[in-house]
Amino acid sequence: MQAEIFQETIVNGEYYAAIDLGSNSFHMVVVHVVNGSVQIVGKIKQKVRLAAGLDNNMKLSSESMERGWKCLESFAERLEDIPASNVKAVATATLRLASNAHDFVKRAEEILGLRLDVISGEEEARQIYLGVAYTSANQGNSLVVDIGGASTEIILGNDLQPIHCVSTDMGCVTFMERYFKGGEITKEAFEQAQAAATVLLGKWVDSFLCFDWQNCLGASGTPQAIVEILVKQGISDAIRLPYLYHLRQQCIDCASVKTLNIEGLEESRKAIFPSGLAILITLFEQLHINTMNIAGGALREGLIYGMLDNLQDNDRRQQTLNQIVLRYHIDVHHAELVKSLALKLCHQLCAQQSICHIDTEAVLGAAAVLHETGLHIEYKKHHQHGAYILNHIELPGYTRLQRAAIRDLVSAHRMPIQASIFNGYHSDIQPMLRGMLRILRIAVVLCIRRQNKHIPTVELLVENDEWTLRFPEGWLNQHPLIKAELANERWLQHKAGWTLNCH
Repeated sequence: MQAEIFQETIVNGEYYAAIDLGSNSFHMVVVHVVNGSVQIVGKIKQKVRLAAGLDNNMKLSSESMERGWKCLESFAERLEDIPASNVKAVATATLRLASNAHDFVKRAEEILGLRLDVISGEEEARQIYLGVAYTSANQGNSLVVDIGGASTEIILGNDLQPIHCVSTDMGCVTFMERYFKGGEITKEAFEQAQAAATVLLGKWVDSFLCFDWQNCLGASGTPQAIVEILVKQGISDAIRLPYLYHLRQQCIDCASVKTLNIEGLEESRKAIFPSGLAILITLFEQLHINTMNIAGGALREGLIYGMLDNLQDNDRRQQTLNQIVLRYHIDVHHAELVKSLALKLCHQLCAQQSICHIDTEAVLGAAAVLHETGLHIEYKKHHQHGAYILNHIELPGYTRLQRAAIRDLVSAHRMPIQASIFNGYHSDIQPMLRGMLRILRIAVVLCIRRQNKHIPTVELLVENDEWTLRFPEGWLNQHPLIKAELANERWLQHKAGWTLNCH
């Protein structure tokens, strides 16, 4: 009997793999595709630093090639279980530059048992953009930046369509070898690296500045490392130029890679962090970038989704929400009721105050749908359980900042309000986060009976922190339960320093 039950629960699907032989690291990602859902089941990353093996004649050293081949041997074992038609392998900048690239590629193909494509810079940029677009749900014009070991790709696109793709010959490994020799970190080294980056960017700057983009996404290790530093230091925010200047000074103060000690910076990233930081600062300055968020994917994800033509038009955010709803048995009907009411109130708020400096529909909508995630564990502290779950699962389609905001909204959607909950966010977005929290809490109260017929048409009037909810005449008296719950919510918001009137 047990065997029969087990047979019925076997999950079918196909496995796919993408391999990216970068200038600093070799990566492989393995995914399982079931019913349109793409689930990462394995990642392998090894620091090969192939670019460090290039001599002045652009010839790869035998030592660097041996490091690469040894890494590929471990990849090859994992690929034995995946059809060759479901695997895509590419190499990037270093093997584009190396005069003896053919020698490396020939042996690599023998090890992997499949074709290895050395793709052009423009093709690499295109694939990076597609990986970002499929995983980050970027809407409108988006600027995407990927700082690799020997090249930096800059792409401007709209939704799933890359429009302008550029690959430049600057990377964190090559710049480290060239400008931070011996691991010394000085002000002069930063100035030289930034000057070189400015020259390399010069011919492309105007072509990017003529576009108006809505968001900027970083798809590489340097932005990722910076966000990890910010999170470790209690800052929930996008990457901004003042943060980069502060990190540059910290690097200079440390004087050497050996003594580089920045809270949140991983040991494996230290050797190439200053050079990557110099390139990123130059990009911010030259392209007039105000804020940068972390992308959900890059080159490898672009390769994966390129093999999955039937999934390319899927809404990544909606797919993510659908998967979490199923996984944690969330009441879909109730979640949609709360979402609908919350977004209606949010539109009224944004019409009265100019504070909407974050994607309100994406963040508030997701928080409303997921606010009962923690009921999967138990009721009493389900807001805390929900926040814990959301802090430890992937949310494809959402940036790290959006994920943090969704988590914190869920954690505070009921019970007493911690006034300091949004202190770690940038001052520009704190007012909207507080507004969304108030709206979510109100929507949850008004939807307490979990039926559409009991949800009123309500008008929200906003005067700074004093809010007024206007209900149809006599409605509150006809719904004593909701009236009582609103009275409690008014008290909780009062304790947080906010005024909520109900008429």
